[in-house]
Amino acid sequence: MAVSTRPEYAELFCLSNYSFLQAASHPEELVERAKDLGYSALGITDECTLSGVVRAHQAAKEHALKLVIGSHFHLHSGPSLILLARDISGYAKLCHLITQARRDAEKGSYQIGRDAFEQGMDGCFAILLFTPDITDDELNWFSRTFAQSWLGISVLRLGDDLKHIKQAHQQAQQHGLRCVALGHVRMHNPSRRVLLDTLSAIRHNTSIAELGAKMSTNGEQHLRRLEDIAKLYPQSWIEESAGIAKLCSFSLDEIRYQYPDNVTPKHLGKTVYLRQLVEQGIKQRWPQGCNDKVRAQIKHELTLIHELEYESYFLTIWDIVRYAREKQILCQGRGSAANSAVCYCLGITEVDPSRMNLLFERFISRERNEPPDIDVDFEHERREEVIQYIYNKYGRNRAALAATIITYRSKSALRDVGKALGFGLEQIEALIASVSGWRRRGEIKADYLREAGFDPDNQQLQRLLHLANAIYGFPRHLSQHVGGFVITKGRLDEVVPIENTAMPDRSVIQWEKDDLEALGLLKIDILSLGMLSAIQRCFGLIDHYKGVYMRLQDIPAEDPAVYAMLQKADTIGVFQIESRAQMSMLPRLRPKNFYELVIEIAIVRPGPIQGDMVHPFLRRKQGLEPVDYPSEEVKGVLERTLGVPIFQEQVIKLAMVAAEFSPGEADQLRRAMAAWKRRGGLEPYRDKLMAGMAKRGYSKDFAERIYHQILGFGDYGFPESHSASFGLLAYASAWLKCYEPAAFCAALINSQPMGFYQPAQLVRDAQNHGVEVRSVDVRFSDWDCTLEEQRPYLRLGMRLIAGLSQEAGQKIMQARSQQAFNSIQDLAERAELSKHDLKSLAAADALGGISGHRHQAAWEVAGIEKKLELMQPQFNEAQAELLPPTQGQNVLSDYAHVGLTLREHPLSLVRTELHQRGFLSAEEVALQPPNKWIRAAGLVLIRQRPGNGKAVFITLEDETGNLNLLVWADLAEKQRKTLLNAQLLGVKAQIQRADGVQHLMVKQLEDHSDLLGNLPFKSRNFH
Repeated sequence: MAVSTRPEYAELFCLSNYSFLQAASHPEELVERAKDLGYSALGITDECTLSGVVRAHQAAKEHALKLVIGSHFHLHSGPSLILLARDISGYAKLCHLITQARRDAEKGSYQIGRDAFEQGMDGCFAILLFTPDITDDELNWFSRTFAQSWLGISVLRLGDDLKHIKQAHQQAQQHGLRCVALGHVRMHNPSRRVLLDTLSAIRHNTSIAELGAKMSTNGEQHLRRLEDIAKLYPQSWIEESAGIAKLCSFSLDEIRYQYPDNVTPKHLGKTVYLRQLVEQGIKQRWPQGCNDKVRAQIKHELTLIHELEYESYFLTIWDIVRYAREKQILCQGRGSAANSAVCYCLGITEVDPSRMNLLFERFISRERNEPPDIDVDFEHERREEVIQYIYNKYGRNRAALAATIITYRSKSALRDVGKALGFGLEQIEALIASVSGWRRRGEIKADYLREAGFDPDNQQLQRLLHLANAIYGFPRHLSQHVGGFVITKGRLDEVVPIENTAMPDRSVIQWEKDDLEALGLLKIDILSLGMLSAIQRCFGLIDHYKGVYMRLQDIPAEDPAVYAMLQKADTIGVFQIESRAQMSMLPRLRPKNFYELVIEIAIVRPGPIQGDMVHPFLRRKQGLEPVDYPSEEVKGVLERTLGVPIFQEQVIKLAMVAAEFSPGEADQLRRAMAAWKRRGGLEPYRDKLMAGMAKRGYSKDFAERIYHQILGFGDYGFPESHSASFGLLAYASAWLKCYEPAAFCAALINSQPMGFYQPAQLVRDAQNHGVEVRSVDVRFSDWDCTLEEQRPYLRLGMRLIAGLSQEAGQKIMQARSQQAFNSIQDLAERAELSKHDLKSLAAADALGGISGHRHQAAWEVAGIEKKLELMQPQFNEAQAELLPPTQGQNVLSDYAHVGLTLREHPLSLVRTELHQRGFLSAEEVALQPPNKWIRAAGLVLIRQRPGNGKAVFITLEDETGNLNLLVWADLAEKQRKTLLNAQLLGVKAQIQRADGVQHLMVKQLEDHSDLLGNLPFKSRNFH
């Protein structure tokens, strides 16, 4: 029997694509390939980062391959070296070293010299990277500094390998170092070489043709076969690699997260303090006392929280929310935390558990035994105050934001790869335009390219598309999570490296949320929500003109007038239910109480739609289909949603009551169904579900239907707790719109950008609700929109004026508070305005109250000069009397400089021409019978494409109302240019009406933007 000559080898110098733009393989690909090749271990040693190690760790566990964690560094004015974590103390020092190097430099770079290692790196192995020009000084420093150290040599078949091996061997002996074989790997397979050169070109901001010496000489920087390695290196060097790997015992599984506790008073234990706070909350939430059911729920939660030692977590969140409320920053917890009565008592959430039937095990579970996830929304313009409070309380070495890894998508891939291949900027932008809009990855077809003027058979173009697809999903750079904070009891920078962000006064760890979840690390989501800002501003406006201070809890519940408004889909500006799809659902679902509003928010989601839950629910709601339940247990779960599972929690409960899943197993099912589209893996749960239901006597048809609905949730479905939290804000915003339309509109504009609608549509909607809106005027307008007199009137703010700075607006308000302006010259002098500011005011007609009209104002602004010195002659120029602008000129200028007009709607000016071209108005369409073919036209407000990609929805606006279009995908492709580019879109379509909802099924699209002249009208596209 022949004895194998394959050596035992561990690759200890391997870069993944988390060494941004320096390597051409994912960590998972490298691990899988190393396992297939028979390596004893693999070291992931990305440059001054540990961003990819969690993915490598998970892959290594899956493939039963030993992973060595390390990093490599280019020293400032010195050599390059690799550090490998031998044990957990070495890993902590490695994290701290990377943190120091990153925090001492700008975002995306690092700075490290010899002095960084003066404190020693015990617990780490060090490998100095050999180069032919390495100096004795560098070798002496290295051997003195690191107790356990090697000289690493990469043999890449560059023609002088034997010479370098000999030189390395001699220098290692002279300085008491051992040699170790390294691969300097940057790809798992040599087929990625062209991609590697493309990445290099992108990194160096040049083309492949101009890379020169920066281009890879050959394709040797891949994971090579053991037989090839044996031919390249001395046997002892290869064995040294495996020996080092064996000595590296550290695994990420050793990391143990400890919750911070900077909140509990010293004389109290955390369990006692949490219970005290909950008791205080019970008295505040239920002054008359809570019922036995709620009290039992609170006791159950506190018991489980204590058992799993989560007290510090809840206290940390409570403290952050307490700070926000003290600063009058509106906030609200959402997500699975809304399942918790304890969170309600602590003021973290506003969902009353006595009003809902929520599942606490969706939030915390004994079997799962992992951190709960609490998301808290704050006013979007004041969230930074909360973020800085956290940094100040816990310190920069204990608190940081989670990362988000920005990866290549179709547009960015085409742009960067196109530039690397030498395509011109105009060519690249034309190519991007051909695949943008509603088109998605994998939809780059020959017709798209021809449409953009390209030859699909061109070899260079095919190369571009191939490389763009190959780079899709590659990490581009590290950014910050939208609000996920990681806070630790000890030093966070010894758990994961921390680095700077582009934003001042922020820092971010090198792992993102999936990494944190994989390792069981706590993340607190400090999120921003524009609607909270708008609601708070609305309260402020009401207080200012009525003297009534309102809070969320002061809004009367279950107001019939509010639900009547929602049933008519009168929801422009209302949180969560202002989209085209929600507006179409509202008249059909007709919510008449809070729980039905919660269903409304949840049902218009891909999950319920793909799971075929929407139509059965509507038929049952409308009495067109009987509601039946196969058992009392199922009825208890589905009764409130008429036998149809709408929420994720219901699926969990169904698995428990109908298939005998434990709470932990049911939650594992929830996680699996959320990820099955990406990773699969639902089969074991299907088998258990089917077997469990069959055992309990449920029919196969019922079990199959439930499983099909579970699959639907893989396309994103709302938890009931999340929908309930959002439902509170939806109801609050609807109540404000119903009873305080002027304040609501002003608050929405002052909180822009947010929501689906531009200020023009918000103002028009307010006018339709009886609000008198007054134009921007320097004599009366503040920077924000305000309310005037007791009616009240809505006064537009200077924030709407294009080109006017907020500083200029504040100067105008300050000068006006001292004395009214008597002329433009007076305004310019006392407010110290620049010529640019004055021109912006004139163009927006904000000076009309002083000068008469915008033409006159523009003339006077042109003549404004700085005051001449005393004793110099003054010249009084004769005042010109200019003709006022026409109505059409005013409308065009209003849109150009304010974004809206209070004059006639633009289409009213061209209605005669539109009628001549055969187009009906929205009002006229409403008078036509259903199924009739008509022609209509309007300004494009919104273009949307649902997740299934079968159609594009478009909303048009004219002077009489809105029209909702449905354009099937084949027509959208056929008339893509018209669909995407037309500002004034004409259609030939068939009227369809059902349940009070009207759609136009489009057969033909026409671009009639020529009628608009230079009207600058913006639509909201595919957001």
